[in-house]
Amino acid sequence: MSLLTATDIYGGYGGADILKGAGLRVETDEIVVIVGPNGAGKSTMMKAIFGLLRVRTGQVLYQGDDITNAKPEQMVRRGIAYVPQEKNVFPSLTVEENLEMGAFLMSRDIKPRLEKVYAVFPKLRDRRRQQAGLMSGGERQMVAMGRALMIDPKLLMLDEPTAGLSPLLIDETFERIKEIQALGIGVLMVEQNAKQALAIAHRGYVLATGTNRHEDTGPNLLANREVAEMFLGG
Repeated sequence: MSLLTATDIYGGYGGADILKGAGLRVETDEIVVIVGPNGAGKSTMMKAIFGLLRVRTGQVLYQGDDITNAKPEQMVRRGIAYVPQEKNVFPSLTVEENLEMGAFLMSRDIKPRLEKVYAVFPKLRDRRRQQAGLMSGGERQMVAMGRALMIDPKLLMLDEPTAGLSPLLIDETFERIKEIQALGIGVLMVEQNAKQALAIAHRGYVLATGTNRHEDTGPNLLANREVAEMFLGG
């Protein structure tokens, strides 16, 4: 049984479908990447899965249960965490306060969770008293990902985690994503740095005009001439 399966998804905004039969699956402990041109429906797919966009037709299964059009708070309680591309931290709160906010639905002691986050992101321990709004873009992304980990997720969804980052921080972000996957957490992400993302992916999906154009392992997609010429810049 797959961790997550989305099948034949149709949905969009204002009555117009952006997704036109797209689908994907994520197995446990797997990094899956969605790539494709602008307007292909990549972020829309993430929002549809997480309940931020209504699925008109199609089905989303999580650990075998139908979660199609479930509310985001229900997703969180089931162990699905979502990090949007923008507005993903509370700028007026400290790093540690941001992390604590990630566990607001949890009743258990959060100290072990904080320690797990600090183990993945040691910089956050050093900056835990700093106001998040005063941090760099890369540091804020660490805070956002760390906050998502506070629910002990089984699935982490990342929408453009390296957007706007320097090459050095992009490399560091991908290293942290690999560390998160090594903890036994499935990762589903949309990523503009397609080549680097596919290099760490167990499997990838290429979306175009709301439909699946290609599905394969990360290495195979990188080696696919059509994918390289049409979607990866040659």
